[in-house]
Amino acid sequence: MTEQSVRDVVKTDLEHVWHPMLQHKGLERNPPMVVTGARGSTIVDGDGREYLDAMAGLWCVNVGYGRKEIADAVYRQLLELPYYPHLQINRPAAELADKLAELTGGRLRHTYFVNSGTEANEAAMKLARQYQRQVRPGEPRYKFISRYLSYHGTSLATLAAGGVPERKTRFGPYGDGFVHVPPPYPYRCPFGGLEPEASELASARALEHAILAEGPETVAAVIMEPIQSGVGVLVPSPAYWREVQAICRRYGVLLILDEVINGFGRTGRWFAYEHYGLEPDLVSVAKGITSGYQPLGAVLATDAVFEAFLGEPHERREAVQVNTWGGHAAACAAGLETLRIMEEEDLPGAAAQVGAHLLAGLETLKELPWVGDVRGKGLLAAVELVADKETRQPLDSARVAAVVQGCKERGVIVGRSGGIGAGLGNCITLAPPLVLTIAEADRIVDVLQDTLQSLR
Repeated sequence: MTEQSVRDVVKTDLEHVWHPMLQHKGLERNPPMVVTGARGSTIVDGDGREYLDAMAGLWCVNVGYGRKEIADAVYRQLLELPYYPHLQINRPAAELADKLAELTGGRLRHTYFVNSGTEANEAAMKLARQYQRQVRPGEPRYKFISRYLSYHGTSLATLAAGGVPERKTRFGPYGDGFVHVPPPYPYRCPFGGLEPEASELASARALEHAILAEGPETVAAVIMEPIQSGVGVLVPSPAYWREVQAICRRYGVLLILDEVINGFGRTGRWFAYEHYGLEPDLVSVAKGITSGYQPLGAVLATDAVFEAFLGEPHERREAVQVNTWGGHAAACAAGLETLRIMEEEDLPGAAAQVGAHLLAGLETLKELPWVGDVRGKGLLAAVELVADKETRQPLDSARVAAVVQGCKERGVIVGRSGGIGAGLGNCITLAPPLVLTIAEADRIVDVLQDTLQSLR
């Protein structure tokens, strides 16, 4: 783009577009960049400058940018059948659901399609409530238990389930039925500095306490990410998840796993729950299912859940949930091609290998005075920044923002954790495309090191 055309786009945008998460006052002086192109792990702005995108857009461009195969698959499908409501059948949606059943080992055999991660979590919660009312009609099971500092979406229900203060406080009050328990966060132990294993088990057992305190007959489901992403990539131990799953089974509470960020190779497996041997009842997915090439989300369900919705027409047991674009043929075509690429190139395996190299590099940053902790699994990682290593005082918001900006000025886009309203927001988050090379991983570490060394 020419300098004038960039200015024209910025002017038009700021006159008419309302951007999320940006304060528009002052954007005329310091506008967002105009992104004009991308290839692999690199994006290009209107001035022709390249940036390594260490956040894969918004945690989602898993197969990397510029995949003509996906564009061609969508184009062919648009010519054949651009759209028809999913009250009927279309081939790409049927084939994608079949592929998802294969990838989950045949245990999650039923797919309910939506458009986004927010909608997937919202639908999963609605399906969980309806399931409980049909399976246990004498029990008022309507409550959901999730974790503090969690993020599950932007609708009112998913915000209520979430636990990031700055995302939710301005939209309350919320409806009844949302309960929170402490996350597994040994670095900031909610129980007064227990050892990591004891801290995580205390977090898991807090779930049982909450279920008993609320009354098991009132709890529909637990909704959690296998690896809690937005607050700064909390990677629990297998012992934590064994305890959580056992508690859910003990009280007839459905286990909903939010794999919107975790899923599709991000953690080195197709799904993060595989690291823990979990058997969820419902799984929410989005983002990596199409690598951001088309909007698509889904809820994956077991036979046991699905069969609770079977009955005669007069019984009205069918899923009372519909959306216009769910199972969109072109979006599902993008999903099928995305998964083909991921299998052919073994991108989950690449994420495990390159992710281990990246994490090893990030560990070396602990020598710097600002780095308190490093966590990650596959190509999902975080660097927790502190003002004081001894007290673990979180680094202040202005300096964390300076680190994000400093990395951008050096040509690497990094993210920042949520939790500012809880006195946190002090983690640099990383979720690069799964096509990241070893050299690019080293560049991320080098840029972070250089930026943190220049911090005052």
